[in-house]
Amino acid sequence: MALKLARSLAVLIALFAAPLVQAQTAPPGPVLGVSTKVPEAARSAKTLGTERSGSGVVIDGDGLVVTVGYLIMEAREVTLDLPDGKSIPASIVAYDYDSGFGLLRAAVPMKLKAARLGDSDAVSADQQLRILAGGQYDGFPFPVFVADRRDFAGYWEYLLEQAIFTAPPFPGWGGAALLDKDEKLVGIGSLLVKDAMARGQEMPGNMFIPINRIKPILADMLASGKVSAPAKPWLGLYTQEAPSGLLVTYVAPDGPAAKAGIRPGDLVTGVGGVEVDDLVSFYRGIWKAGDAGVTVELELRRGTEEKKISVPSVDRTRFLKLDNSL
Repeated sequence: MALKLARSLAVLIALFAAPLVQAQTAPPGPVLGVSTKVPEAARSAKTLGTERSGSGVVIDGDGLVVTVGYLIMEAREVTLDLPDGKSIPASIVAYDYDSGFGLLRAAVPMKLKAARLGDSDAVSADQQLRILAGGQYDGFPFPVFVADRRDFAGYWEYLLEQAIFTAPPFPGWGGAALLDKDEKLVGIGSLLVKDAMARGQEMPGNMFIPINRIKPILADMLASGKVSAPAKPWLGLYTQEAPSGLLVTYVAPDGPAAKAGIRPGDLVTGVGGVEVDDLVSFYRGIWKAGDAGVTVELELRRGTEEKKISVPSVDRTRFLKLDNSL
């Protein structure tokens, strides 16, 4: 492990040894800024805010833009900020919770060249890549190395297999483009993390959604705004791993778990009679129960009391206010 850390640090030093002027004068890629406004009544407003900003990447000649989904979730107004300083409106094409991708379409033609999609499966540890972002970070390619490839489990009932972790950390990660040596798009920025190298190691960096995740679902997203596969069951539980189970830190108001009586401070210990002690096994246990709408049986501890609670699940995209009824 120490050898891997030393090798990765050597790669990092080599990356930043390149003259700064080279990064500043590199031609801009097909990346732009994304700004959205979300109503205060939106379910995600409390956790993600009502004004969000990040980046998006043009992926076809008709102004189709891929970004990270949380930027556009429940948004009512979307603006694309072009590299020349101009701004144009855009419409939301699709949002996919499972992958974390969102799609936008520019309302007027743009002159930006579309990015070519690369092969994120070919991205491996220690590989040198570049990040491009829009808005205030436009025109400044940021060199990084791949710190790790591993599954990522988020506390909001989200599991991403073989996520791409990079270092050093880039401050404008949301929706940013991760490019390989051939300038092909291999990932979309999602998060800032403390353990980019590996679990338990303190090396800050970013997590990127592999672009290969969008390839098999792109046609569905364009045709209907969502993926045609049955939705996974969603409970509305925010949890974190604890020594003796999964600690409930937040319960979505009016969500299935809240209606079933689960409260912050509860400790989830099992799903359907199977013990769980990490987020990955927890989510897979929930999804194993069936499609959205299935009742999920949870075992939990509240103080010294052991409880079994039945939670009728829902489709999260239907729970969100994604129509114009706000």
